[in-house]
Amino acid sequence: WDEQESGSLFLTDTPGINEIDGEARERMAREVSQRSDLVLFVIDGDMTDSEYSALQELAQEHRPLLLVLNKCDRYTPVQREELRISLLARLEHIIDPENLVEVSADPAPRIYIEVDADGRETESERHSPPDITALKDRIWEILEAEGKTLAALNASLFAGDLSDKVGMRVLAIRKQLGEKVIRNYSLVKGIAVAINPVPVADLVAALAVDVSMVAHLAEVYGMPMTRSQSGTLIKTISGQLLLLMGATWLVHLASSLLKIGSIGLSTVLTAGAQGAVAYYSTYVVGRAAEQYLAAGCSWGEDGPKQVIRNILDNIDRDSMLAKARQDILERIRTTRA
Repeated sequence: WDEQESGSLFLTDTPGINEIDGEARERMAREVSQRSDLVLFVIDGDMTDSEYSALQELAQEHRPLLLVLNKCDRYTPVQREELRISLLARLEHIIDPENLVEVSADPAPRIYIEVDADGRETESERHSPPDITALKDRIWEILEAEGKTLAALNASLFAGDLSDKVGMRVLAIRKQLGEKVIRNYSLVKGIAVAINPVPVADLVAALAVDVSMVAHLAEVYGMPMTRSQSGTLIKTISGQLLLLMGATWLVHLASSLLKIGSIGLSTVLTAGAQGAVAYYSTYVVGRAAEQYLAAGCSWGEDGPKQVIRNILDNIDRDSMLAKARQDILERIRTTRA
């Protein structure tokens, strides 16, 4: 049989049980199904008795089971609905309605006749692309319910034509994962700076953590980057930050430090404030990189400057610095306890 690995998802294609040497092929298919997390049982019409028996056996193993009705393009809408009703009635206690999906893996060519102005007819054959969107959508829903969304995100199976509903859900999950990645790396950088304080003016140059973060985000969005490419993207973002904020950027950050009350206190608290600034800078870089990746490695019509301006306008800097400082100091105290 054929087996393909895609981003931690393994797809195994077994022989049909009604083909030549059916008994051996059925045994082979059963062995594969027993080590699978999800089984796709493909038919192209009303079920034969052998298919029905095989499906009953699979259902007893209590794993997700999809009945895939292929070659749907060969039926009229009325015929498809009648066949669907018939199958669900026969499989009432075996297949849930949402697990019966209709596809056309290899649509039959269609004959078109064109008539020109002189009445001459020209016959042509056209091929339609495969239509397996309903199957992709249902697989995604099952993977999400089973907590395997990260594997699904990186699988080329989902690189194509998902429905708008599922596509939006995929994007939402990527954003959730992206936010977690950004905050984790921001905290790592903040703690590192707090433990080994550096002047605030040098924080923008501390790119090592940022490079790793951008590379991680690129994986989440299915667009892997080398460290060199990540570094180039960070330089673009940092350059736009400096253009937007100019020499006043650090002044604003210093003002924020005063507001959270760390200047003049103990060395630990001052270090925590510097760590908070490092957290903030990495968070802004991460959000900008995430928007770039979510748009297919593009800044869009407005360019990076406007994207970053919008991010800065929508972040409550003072609240973020205060919360970051609190989290950093708490983590340091926990580590030293």
